[in-house]
Amino acid sequence: MTNAERAVSNFKKGFSCSQSVLSAYGPKLGLSRAMALKVAGAFGGGMGRMGSTCGAVTGSFMVIGLKYGAARVENLQEKEKVYGYVREFVKRFTSLNGSIICKELLKCDLSTMEGVQTAIEKQLFVTVCPKLVQDATNILDQLLSS
Repeated sequence: MTNAERAVSNFKKGFSCSQSVLSAYGPKLGLSRAMALKVAGAFGGGMGRMGSTCGAVTGSFMVIGLKYGAARVENLQEKEKVYGYVREFVKRFTSLNGSIICKELLKCDLSTMEGVQTAIEKQLFVTVCPKLVQDATNILDQLLSS
């Protein structure tokens, strides 16, 4: 099973976009699946369902940090390397989807009950979000192999 398949499957089971992305990669990068699900749990729906940065994006940022992040404060090269990968990720994701902002991607605001209801009625969690999770993992696969 590919990372994209694993992440989309997690999303379809009911995990948030951020949880789905991080848990697809976490075990390969030293983070247990259970811990990945817990850590990423607050980032779904545009960070705590505030409609801000898409959870597939924030989950991807966490994966980039796990792979390339600095564990020592004096390691400025690693810090800059992570920021470079994040910027490249955003460039590619935005090129595919037009934004990294959840409410712009879904064209509704999940921070309101009306927005959640609209997303459910329009089946956005079935039609739009899985594509965003897949796009994020495809970009990650490219970046992590470089």
